[in-house]
Amino acid sequence: MTEYKLTHLRDDDVVRNLAALVTRDRTSTATLLAYVAELDARKLHVPAGYPSMFAYCTEELHMSEDVACKRIAAARAARKFPMLYRAIAEGRLHVSGVTVLAPHFTTESVDELIKAATHLKKSEIEEMIARRSAPAEFATSIRPSVPATIRPLPAMTSGALSAPGRIAVKNLPLLESLQESPPWEMESQPPQPEQGPAPAKERFLVQFAIERDERDLLHHAQALLSHAMPSADVKQVFIRALRFYARHLEKRKFAAGTRERKRAAKKPAYSPQRRPASGIPSARRERHVPAEVRRAVWKRDGGRCTFVSQSGKRCESRTFLEFDHVDPVARDGKATVERMRLRCRAHNQYEAERIFGARFMSQKRHEARVAREKAREKARERTPST
Repeated sequence: MTEYKLTHLRDDDVVRNLAALVTRDRTSTATLLAYVAELDARKLHVPAGYPSMFAYCTEELHMSEDVACKRIAAARAARKFPMLYRAIAEGRLHVSGVTVLAPHFTTESVDELIKAATHLKKSEIEEMIARRSAPAEFATSIRPSVPATIRPLPAMTSGALSAPGRIAVKNLPLLESLQESPPWEMESQPPQPEQGPAPAKERFLVQFAIERDERDLLHHAQALLSHAMPSADVKQVFIRALRFYARHLEKRKFAAGTRERKRAAKKPAYSPQRRPASGIPSARRERHVPAEVRRAVWKRDGGRCTFVSQSGKRCESRTFLEFDHVDPVARDGKATVERMRLRCRAHNQYEAERIFGARFMSQKRHEARVAREKAREKARERTPST
């Protein structure tokens, strides 16, 4: 640890060495972004068992969420506009500034924006973008939107845990118990007396902004709950809505919780050889996965991607899950519980590229996008103009 003790250095040595280290750090940051961009472009995080670059950076490279987001965004922008690497290495731009500028870069504007943002702080770059993007009469009043956030809170006592959730609006027109107090009054309120020792619970703060009509919808839900839960606060409405919607989505995507249909006497069990109903396209029939199969596969796989890398790392993704045929449909794969599995979208596409080739799958995805666009165009043509 002696290399970190600098008390023996003279003042001018400290100043000079620090400047040299900052210069070296900028160069290494530019090089790091180049590697992040290359790994991202080659999708090397997928065979490593991660569904996204963000997951790879936070779980494999142990970056913080904020650092990972900024470096991935900056790396993708620099791969598209390589002059950003030199700007970062030379200290004319920093990673935070690049993330602010990235959505506004075009082939025509990138040089101008780099020059205008040189040596500016992040807040100054945000103000510059706001002035450029907003009409002149509103340029001085533009404020960045507040993103939705979820962050952990420290453990609290049982008394504090019983405090109702609140919405930042005075004098709500519905439940009197939901009226908001000013922040300084809330902070000065004494904690409620504890009824007894209670184990600390892990808690998170959920914070996001809503529009007036969305707030009115929240008030409407509180009013509908008033008989069953007279003190229904924002948290209770939010949790109830999440539970209800999660069950709805599970039934829709995984056929979870649905009753087994007693149809054995009326219809034979599903078989790919059985002639399907007329009017359903052949490709769609072949890819159909019966509800009982989806339900069993989802339960068996635990609602999680089943891909395992060569090192034994199983993908932890529970989002963008898809039912994947172990034997491709193009090779007469059957939709049975034993031959189906859950895969996230990234690993489902990775498996298809491994079997059929990246170029073939890229062409197929392009054809699918073209077909969807044509279908949307036809739908717009059929829709009568008002």
